[in-house]
Amino acid sequence: MKMGTSNKVFRFHGPDSIIRRIDYPKFRLSEGEHLADGYKEYVTRFQQVPSIIDDGFKLSSGVTILKYLIREKLIPEHWYPRDTKLRAQIDEYLEWQADNSSKLFNTFVVQQKYPEEARRDQRSVGERVQEYRQLVDSNLNQLERDWIAPGRFIVGDRITIADILAACEVEQPKIVGVDPFEGRPKLAAWLEKVRYTMTPYYQEAHQDFYKFTEKVALKN
Repeated sequence: MKMGTSNKVFRFHGPDSIIRRIDYPKFRLSEGEHLADGYKEYVTRFQQVPSIIDDGFKLSSGVTILKYLIREKLIPEHWYPRDTKLRAQIDEYLEWQADNSSKLFNTFVVQQKYPEEARRDQRSVGERVQEYRQLVDSNLNQLERDWIAPGRFIVGDRITIADILAACEVEQPKIVGVDPFEGRPKLAAWLEKVRYTMTPYYQEAHQDFYKFTEKVALKN
């Protein structure tokens, strides 16, 4: 089974491991490679990342992919436990994320990196960025206040798919030079716990991302 993201591909293994990286061509999203006819025909008709092809079965959308892999593959149960109450709590977070931070964080980055994408909005770029910055700050504060408990993961004492999805999203504002952990010690400690638990996979998956955000930080 191959899983394609913006620039990494991993292979999922048995219960004693999480993921292993395999060599595979990268998708240059900035050049619109995922919008090409070939990608649509051979990878996913929705032309999205991430996506997978599992023995000919095609699937897109990160949450859907993770749930599918957990059902179909020999993956440690702690990622999405069979316990119905724990699973419901994970789903509760995923619903909150979908309704709150997912589109918001992406829009905040787009407003600054690609202001022409928001040209239908009559306000100035500065006004739009300021509004979304306030919304992002409010969202991060709520995440720290309502979902993060000291020394724990989002749901209980073991890492789950909720932590993976939350961590990748929380780091997103760094693309435009915003430190999401400034003034949020619980959130920062939680992310370090996620990184440590997923070492070295988390660092490898974010290698290109960190190189880019370090350059952004130097400019600021």
